[in-house]
Amino acid sequence: MSDSPKPTKTGGLAGVNAGETAICTVGKEGYGLSYRGYTIEDLAARAGFEEVAYLLLHGHLPTRSQLTSYRTLLAESRGLPDPLKTALELLPADTHPMDVLRTGCSVLGCLEPERGLTRESAIAAGNRLLAAFPSMLLYWYHFTRDGQRIETQTDDPNIAAHFLHLLLGKPAPESHVRAMDVSLVLYAEHEFNASTFTVRVITSTLADFHSAIVGGIGALRGPLHGGANEAAMDLIDLYRTPDEAEQGLLGKLARKELIMGFGHRVYKKADPRSAIIQEKSRKLAEAAGDQVIYPVSERIDAVMRREKGMFTNLDFYSASAYRFLGIPTPMFTPIFVISRISGWTAHAIEQRERNRLIRPAADYTGPELREFVEIGKRG
Repeated sequence: MSDSPKPTKTGGLAGVNAGETAICTVGKEGYGLSYRGYTIEDLAARAGFEEVAYLLLHGHLPTRSQLTSYRTLLAESRGLPDPLKTALELLPADTHPMDVLRTGCSVLGCLEPERGLTRESAIAAGNRLLAAFPSMLLYWYHFTRDGQRIETQTDDPNIAAHFLHLLLGKPAPESHVRAMDVSLVLYAEHEFNASTFTVRVITSTLADFHSAIVGGIGALRGPLHGGANEAAMDLIDLYRTPDEAEQGLLGKLARKELIMGFGHRVYKKADPRSAIIQEKSRKLAEAAGDQVIYPVSERIDAVMRREKGMFTNLDFYSASAYRFLGIPTPMFTPIFVISRISGWTAHAIEQRERNRLIRPAADYTGPELREFVEIGKRG
């Protein structure tokens, strides 16, 4: 008789440890988030996104010279090859921006395929996508709206500034760039979430890097994972006053409608990222003279805490922050991709270094064995 433990059975793999990682901790003691041993609070307050991306990919914070070189590398990699531009121009204007990034990643993987399945090749491909994703998204965006073929190679100092510059057609205020940069830091990594686990599953088959990232984008496309910030903004946009929001939300709760942007599969007490982005949203609201979006958001937050005991997750106040930055709602989840490619790359590297094909078991719930009946004898 075997003494080996029985496999854990749980819906959605909740609570199941599916592997080991040295990249990130999530929800320790029901709270907390760290990248490579650094708390999210320290990173959001004291580091830029490029520093965080370097940390995730290399395991340590860069020196000043390393960071300068890294930013230069990324800045020089923002341009798009002509065949990719052609492919982007063929996509309809009503394509969801997530599908634009999925397609752009796949096309770039054909034009600039990964050379070998090594740590170095994954880092190179990941850095190229870090630099190119904003360019892909906004080249398509401007071309499909006004036929403008924008120049994607800018001199902006970081990805946050580059994104906002391409979107708005002019350099953004420093306060906006910093808010965007903090957002990218917050979204960069989150352990074995659905999209990251998808990346690791595909990587475990020894598929190429771009195939794994396309899979990650597909997983992030779903509203139960990456699309919550878009849904949160759609909810906020329904109301013009806090009182109206409260009455509307109470009606939704009475009808048992799903309210996006609240609660978390792992965190039990609070999402540590939420307070950080909420403060950015508050300051942006004050600077904009907003008297609707942020107050409505606060009231929805208060009602959900009072009625359901639920806390906001990162997506909820990210929605209003992005609105104040002038970002269209359908681009909210693509920003998630632009940030999370750093974490996905780190996980692809880690998976390759200690690879074993990921192949879980399943409990069969179908019929017992049946006798096959020839077609002419079937009732």
